[in-house]
Amino acid sequence: MIVTLTANPSVDRTVTLTEPLRRGQVHRAASVTSHPGGKGVNVARVVSASGAPVLAVLPGADDDPVVHGLRTAGIEFRTVSVGGGPRVNLTIAEVDGTTTKINEPGSPLTARDLAELTALLVGLAAEAEWIVLSGSLPPGVPVDWYAQLVVTLSAVRSSPNGTRRTRVAVDTSDAPLLALFDESVGATPDLIKPNSEELAQLTGLDAIDLENPTAAAEAAATLVDRGVGAVLATLGAAGAVLVTADDAWFAAAPPIVPRSTVGAGDSALAGYLLADLAGASPADRLRTAVAYGSAATALPGTELPGPADILLDAVTADLLTTAAGPD
Repeated sequence: MIVTLTANPSVDRTVTLTEPLRRGQVHRAASVTSHPGGKGVNVARVVSASGAPVLAVLPGADDDPVVHGLRTAGIEFRTVSVGGGPRVNLTIAEVDGTTTKINEPGSPLTARDLAELTALLVGLAAEAEWIVLSGSLPPGVPVDWYAQLVVTLSAVRSSPNGTRRTRVAVDTSDAPLLALFDESVGATPDLIKPNSEELAQLTGLDAIDLENPTAAAEAAATLVDRGVGAVLATLGAAGAVLVTADDAWFAAAPPIVPRSTVGAGDSALAGYLLADLAGASPADRLRTAVAYGSAATALPGTELPGPADILLDAVTADLLTTAAGPD
């Protein structure tokens, strides 16, 4: 089973325009859609659409619109009841695939809320192959909370004889991402999924330079050297790289007509995890990640891909030789 945590869930509302967005001008929407969102919820939606077992964990009340959306979609979930409601994230989508996002900060979580979420995840970890910590942290949450969770969850054994450790993936940015590499915490995720900007945050390099697959792989290799199990770096239209302690791989994105980038990274992460659960090789895990991410980009608004949208045969993965890390 895959368990996802969405600490800062949202209602993802997409307004689709028929013309380019112009600041200060009046626009009329061609369509408006809303879906339950937040990065972990998005991963759960994609995994659920594939038929694989998944459980979404999030803070929220029973009448919360995100909870209602998960229930309507038939996605298994567990909640910790909190006082505030979910944020609303607005995406403005133009006909050429350009998206403009305006994200609310979310409702604060108390120390008690965090303790209950942690206990819930620990209880679920024994039956989970992967636990995914995704998205931003709401106001008031310590920036190192994900890092502390990695340490706690990585100690949980998930096989009947206690020999297999639950694996933890993290997809976040800014201060919570940087906190993963604070030596005082000692967090070592099994997988992180940065984009080029987040990879730049971690390495001090230029995000534009990191759109080059070889440069991205070399940067990711430095993170593997620091204890991360694997780095899946998504590079937008260029594709993605996967770096482990053994190899570095690159897969280019297939040709598509972009309609919205919302959820593309979450879909890529879901594709990677699905391929991993199926026992795929690293190269095929990367191919599946790119196929899912590209499929999401080809869909409108906040729609996310299912197996029928995936063009896996259109994606190939090539072994890279980097100047640092894997040879």
